[in-house]
Amino acid sequence: MSASLADRLCFILVEPAHPGNIGSCARAIKTMGFRDLRVVAPWVKGYRDDAEAQAYATSSIDVLKESHDYPTLQDALADVDFAWAMSGYDREFGPVIEPVRDAAANALSMVKTQDVGKIAFVFGCERTGLSNEAVAMCQRVAAIAAAPNATSLNLSQAVQIMAYELHMAMLEETGAVDGFYEWQKRFEGEPLAGIAATEGFLKHFEQAMIHCGALDPEEPKLFMQRIRRLFARTELTRAEVDLLRGVCSQIICPKESRAGERSALYLSGRRETCAETFL
Repeated sequence: MSASLADRLCFILVEPAHPGNIGSCARAIKTMGFRDLRVVAPWVKGYRDDAEAQAYATSSIDVLKESHDYPTLQDALADVDFAWAMSGYDREFGPVIEPVRDAAANALSMVKTQDVGKIAFVFGCERTGLSNEAVAMCQRVAAIAAAPNATSLNLSQAVQIMAYELHMAMLEETGAVDGFYEWQKRFEGEPLAGIAATEGFLKHFEQAMIHCGALDPEEPKLFMQRIRRLFARTELTRAEVDLLRGVCSQIICPKESRAGERSALYLSGRRETCAETFL
């Protein structure tokens, strides 16, 4: 993550009513790489030590404890150069409204191309949102696209969405979106099954389907063509082909049957097993 934007960005909660929401907001921003949480005139003054706030913060109690509280929004914005008010309401004389994704991209652009210090995203009280006066202190408004008949989100949910969009904007900037987690590369480098191995598997699969009654060889219709198309999309690896052929062998001749046949074949002097007759 770009340290420049992460360090310059803060989240401001105006008059939050429930300490649990403040704890959830601390967790929301920390998981996205941010730490600067500011709280304006909280209903519960001792929210940092509140049991509910700490329970909802879980592993982000440090962000909760380090949060700053202010008597007014103006005080919280004292060192901020540019602010977005989070609101879905179009106010007659309010700032320009833009989607949260655009706001995140614009915030990143400001840090890169302009001499901007602190950037803030301001969230209103759970019950009433931001007042017109609070919105007027911000240069722009960011809105979360929601269903027209249910536009209100929980405070911490709104913070999480905005923090996520900022997080993704920074990952895209660094080209790390597709490789952020190590597990995304877990299967990279596994050798693909060649054409010969894939064809061998498909023939084996066809035999298994005939054996179990899923495919009528007299009226195959488009069964195998659709199966071919399905597996072509998966880019099978050698290990996957081996696994699937094992499944086919089990369908054609279950392990118990193979064990019984081996005993009978041994007594008769033959070496061929039932599974081999299908391969």
